[in-house]
Amino acid sequence: MSSLATHLRFVLSRTSHPGNIGSAARAIRTMGFDRLVLAAPQRYPHPQVEAMAAGADDVLAKLTVHADVRDAIADCTLAFGLSARRRGIALRELTPREAAGEIAAALRQPVEVALLFGNEQSGLDNDELLLCHAMVRIPSVADFSSLNLAQAVQVMAYELRLALQDESIAPPAAHDPPAAAAEMEEFYRHLFATLRAIDFHKGRAAMTIEQRLRRLFQRAQPDSRELRVLHGILADAERMARLAHGKDGA
Repeated sequence: MSSLATHLRFVLSRTSHPGNIGSAARAIRTMGFDRLVLAAPQRYPHPQVEAMAAGADDVLAKLTVHADVRDAIADCTLAFGLSARRRGIALRELTPREAAGEIAAALRQPVEVALLFGNEQSGLDNDELLLCHAMVRIPSVADFSSLNLAQAVQVMAYELRLALQDESIAPPAAHDPPAAAAEMEEFYRHLFATLRAIDFHKGRAAMTIEQRLRRLFQRAQPDSRELRVLHGILADAERMARLAHGKDGA
């Protein structure tokens, strides 16, 4: 299990209470994981981190800090976001056990996988959820649905430990691994710029179609070679748009 666990990171976004960082480090360490990543923490470093980690020093020693979630998962192929609320973002919804099964299968390829946890008060925002391939919701009572951050981390770490010990979970059929998050973000930038260049939206708001296209390509999970083909198609479309407007940049 230890070698598979090295490809999984627990990402805490915009954490406001430093004690929760330490508690999360302790939570994942008890389940055999040691990769904790912070994205724009409000208070770090802080003495409460070490105090609440309760000896999970190897996790803290490897901990990395990034400017935002996009940077924290740039080299990841898959990202799963924990959320108690749907927030109007149409993502596949999984239980912790379902998500753990999918993650365990992906780690056996292996590819880099991220589990995202949002700010204690507000959770993951819409821009962060749009980076995810699926949303994970921990079943809880309707009138008191919000778990403490470290509790949510513990639930997922436990389910992942069980899934990684389950040898019946097989990796997907062998093929080129899907493109990493940074490659996908560059593709989305190119795709959305091309749609504007060819006036695809015709004055309509672009957000809805851009979200739908993100979901489409997240399901498809293109690899790096396939992205190069798509970039080539988009480049030709941009060239034709320039020709149509008398601005051939060839």
